[in-house]
Amino acid sequence: MKFPPAAGNSGSSIPNSRNLASVPIPIAPRASHAREVESLYHSAFPCLLPSTPLTCAMRKRFTAAFCAAIVVVVFPLNVSLAAAGPATPSLIAKAHSQRVSDTDLAISGDLAGLPSGSARYLSREDLLTLPLVTYSVTDDPNFLGPTEITGVLLEELSLALSGDPAADLVVAVCDDRYHAHYSRAYIADRHPLLVLKVNGQSPDRWPKDAEGHGQSMGPYMISHKRFDSNQETSTRHEESQIPWGVVGLEFHNEGSFLAAIAPRRSGSDPQVQAGFRTAQQNCLRCHNLGEEGGQKARHPWLVLSAWATAAPEHFATYVHNPQAENPHAEMPANPNYDQATLQALIAYFRTFQLPEKP
Repeated sequence: MKFPPAAGNSGSSIPNSRNLASVPIPIAPRASHAREVESLYHSAFPCLLPSTPLTCAMRKRFTAAFCAAIVVVVFPLNVSLAAAGPATPSLIAKAHSQRVSDTDLAISGDLAGLPSGSARYLSREDLLTLPLVTYSVTDDPNFLGPTEITGVLLEELSLALSGDPAADLVVAVCDDRYHAHYSRAYIADRHPLLVLKVNGQSPDRWPKDAEGHGQSMGPYMISHKRFDSNQETSTRHEESQIPWGVVGLEFHNEGSFLAAIAPRRSGSDPQVQAGFRTAQQNCLRCHNLGEEGGQKARHPWLVLSAWATAAPEHFATYVHNPQAENPHAEMPANPNYDQATLQALIAYFRTFQLPEKP
């Protein structure tokens, strides 16, 4: 299962070399550029030419001092440029067109230079070259006790891959087709971390899943330094997104992505909007509408819509406590969902059905 109850992480970060990412990389000048600079020096400052006549000692001292100052200012710049090497290739340029290892991370979506519908694969070694942070988490439900995690912040990874502010939604894809969605607001408030190491170890030495099924939680997982399930973000209440078994990341425009599951009618109704927000954070993890959303549950959006319309009471009971309705249900319970939340979900899903004829 990829959706344990919301929980918080706590701990302190360990200093790292993130600031090195902001150091500019000088570029070596072309030979033609160097000749152009030299020509400009000689035309602008004739005192640098040995054949330039000097009319008096005062002018000689003034001109020599002025030109010496220019040389001091300009020559070190030229030396710095000449000593520099080629620019570091972008992260997307390092990606492979095919998965080479089980630990390769698939990347896809709205990325510059990536054909629509295609994917590229980053090696674990390439990810380890990015700025890393380390947290000590104490209450992530994926771990049985205090655990040290090391990885890359999703905001850092998104910037390294796309550099496009429009690609502001990150989707984590798991090996069982579960999806976790990280909006711009969620990333800014929670700073989720793509975990590369657990207690300093690689994925083959990570602990097994906390639910006791003996499943590996690699090759990647996502956690937080801290997550308070009762904390209100700047925009709305958020549910924790802490999946394991992550095998890929998708990058999308949040507005375009969520438009696919926007209410089909009554979009201005506050109750419908409340249900829409809950569906984004929870239902979309395992249920899909076309290409958007996870497919772990194998019950797409329109099936949920038909269910909410035909049997709203059964729908609400099942969402609140699936095991009470079906002891073999894999869907986790939502005990914190009150009647207002459940009725909002029903109102939202009903908008996908055709209105009844008068």
